[in-house]
Amino acid sequence: MQTYFLGCDVSKGYADFIVLDAHKRSIEPSFQLDDTFDGHNRLYQFLKDFFAKRPTASLHAAVESTGGYENNSMHAMLRFKQDFNLKIARLNPAGVNHHGKASFNRVVTDQVSAKSIAEYLIAYPENVHYETDGTLGSLRRKWKFITSLTKQKTRLLNQLEKLLYIANPELLLYCKDGVSQWLLKLLELYPTASLLASASAEAVQKIPYVTPKRTSELIEQAQRSIASASDAVTQDTISTIATEILHLERLINKQIAQLEKEKSLPEIELIKSITSIGTASAVGLLTSMGPVERYPTSKHLAAYWGVHPKFKTSGDGASCVRMSKQGRGDARAILYMVAINAITHNPLIHEVYRNNLKKGKCKMDAIGVCMHKIARVVYGILKNKTPFDPEIDRQNRMMALPKKTATSTDKSRRFQKPDKKAPISRRQTIKRKEQEMSQDEAMPSSTRSIPCPSCLVREQSRDS
Repeated sequence: MQTYFLGCDVSKGYADFIVLDAHKRSIEPSFQLDDTFDGHNRLYQFLKDFFAKRPTASLHAAVESTGGYENNSMHAMLRFKQDFNLKIARLNPAGVNHHGKASFNRVVTDQVSAKSIAEYLIAYPENVHYETDGTLGSLRRKWKFITSLTKQKTRLLNQLEKLLYIANPELLLYCKDGVSQWLLKLLELYPTASLLASASAEAVQKIPYVTPKRTSELIEQAQRSIASASDAVTQDTISTIATEILHLERLINKQIAQLEKEKSLPEIELIKSITSIGTASAVGLLTSMGPVERYPTSKHLAAYWGVHPKFKTSGDGASCVRMSKQGRGDARAILYMVAINAITHNPLIHEVYRNNLKKGKCKMDAIGVCMHKIARVVYGILKNKTPFDPEIDRQNRMMALPKKTATSTDKSRRFQKPDKKAPISRRQTIKRKEQEMSQDEAMPSSTRSIPCPSCLVREQSRDS
């Protein structure tokens, strides 16, 4: 059975197609179809004619992820799988872009992009994951909508804080732990200090969670306020922003409630078995990672999310270990909030956090380790299809403890020991001396030769 590769470069309203063989030779010249009913029917007819000429052929197709424009074409090809030997994949455009640069493509057109997609399927089959259905599609769209609403709310909150600083700065004392709903409802009615100062205590107390004691504090602070803005435009702006934030909060809560009712996948329930992870966070992590079969090990998932440690050293340059932050930023944002919550409510993550603080790590570094730990736990429960059990995790950690060895050798120097006469820098000389001293300390005392003081003095004078 011969395999062919279909590259589909999707644009707004149309798509370009090309078919290559395993040797990257064009089997069918590139053609363009519109993203319409007639265009999809013409694609079906093309596939029908293609497989009529090659009954035993297998066709691997791929589209780039373009923010949703590719969904219609991909959904159509997923339906065509019922009639043809067809596999469909969604590719990361970054990988296709780098492959095109490595191929020295000087001219970039839609036809060239479609060919690059097909060539990527041929060159990197290990990085391609073919989809079977669109189970996560609706969840991903719902999650993106919730994320968009949350970003809008955050922008309005930042704008509100700046306006409060000039309209009623004393209220910022109640915003240190976030802006509560009672404060937003207060700003709807009394957006500036001048309006709040002239308000009656009975009217202010009608706002939920505003006690008589707090009412007197608010009015007294407003009467002594140093606010510099009390004009009608500022009042209307603050009141409108507060109303919009309340509306967004209700809308976000409604979308999350619908998310819990619409679909309950077993993967979401498994992720929720981890203490401190709710439905929204579980959906966000699942839609970000996709099927767990895409990742051979937990290290691959940690690298995809960008929470793996990154260590870079070359030559004599100084080096240190830091979180990579080269993966999915949305997943890292979820993991950060989950880790903050888990440090308080999850005994296992709290233990990891405390142990890393004892090792001398700062708090942010310890939180990063907890994020990496949660990513590995998510991978483990999805891979084994078992709910989270801290005892299993502790047993695995005990089994993975490294065995102590009497000596440690550098495998990279197995063909030649470090030569002091090599033309190396001063910093490299110091490194080699430290390594030699550490190896001497690791050797048993019976096998380690201890030079006499006179020999040490003679050697030092010779080196100088």
